[in-house]
Amino acid sequence: MIDKKNKLSIRNQCTLLEVNRSSFYYDAKGENEYNLKLMGLIDKINLDYPTYGVLRTQAELEDYKHFVSENRVRRLMRKMGIEAIYPKKNLSKLGKAKYIHPYLLRNLEITRPNQVWAIDITYIKMKKGFMYLTAIIDHYSRYIVGWTLSNTLDKEVQVNLVKQCITKQGKPEIINSDQGSQFTSKLWVETLKENNISISMDGKGRALDNVYIERFFRTIKQDYVYLNPANDGLELYRGIRGYIKVYNSRKHQGIGEKPKVKYKAVA
Repeated sequence: MIDKKNKLSIRNQCTLLEVNRSSFYYDAKGENEYNLKLMGLIDKINLDYPTYGVLRTQAELEDYKHFVSENRVRRLMRKMGIEAIYPKKNLSKLGKAKYIHPYLLRNLEITRPNQVWAIDITYIKMKKGFMYLTAIIDHYSRYIVGWTLSNTLDKEVQVNLVKQCITKQGKPEIINSDQGSQFTSKLWVETLKENNISISMDGKGRALDNVYIERFFRTIKQDYVYLNPANDGLELYRGIRGYIKVYNSRKHQGIGEKPKVKYKAVA
């Protein structure tokens, strides 16, 4: 549907078709078929056992009759952005310490939409390749405020998504994230400060600090992604867009089975 020879730019064609440009430019290269199969299994292992590090994940792969080296498992987990959840020492030395912020949600009463947003990134497997899904959820309504697919873990992806959401939905009081490199960067911190948004970050290795977005990722993978492996980025984008549209229309038991607060779609 997108014609590179058309007078309209690729950007404008993608906008008209509601297609994310990163999906259009997706190129399924970089890992061989066997490594992609391993990455799919690692993703499922991590979903069931988020505390498993490299060695325990390697042992689980052996149960699937895949005997691979520790170095290969470590490299693939890093590429997928997967890190075991467990408390670590010397937190001040992790990441870029000057950009790490405290966790602000402990004992905070969340009573309204746009009070707290949470953002995170997860690996999404396709038939031949993979992409990364970034999503933002409103803590009060459990509504997916915005999301995007990309083929890289570049920090600009998350910053651009937040800017889009602020333009369409208004800005939240707090945004919570983990301490990944995308969120412990000068670009991320300055963007939120410029918009007068308080920055909250999970304690390193704390599984429950960003629980709502983690639950959403688990749900979309189990209910849709694993059951409907996409052939390419465009098919994946359309499928996730349809799933989130339905997800956002559901009532949620976390807010007393009330309808979710309506936002404008961002993708």
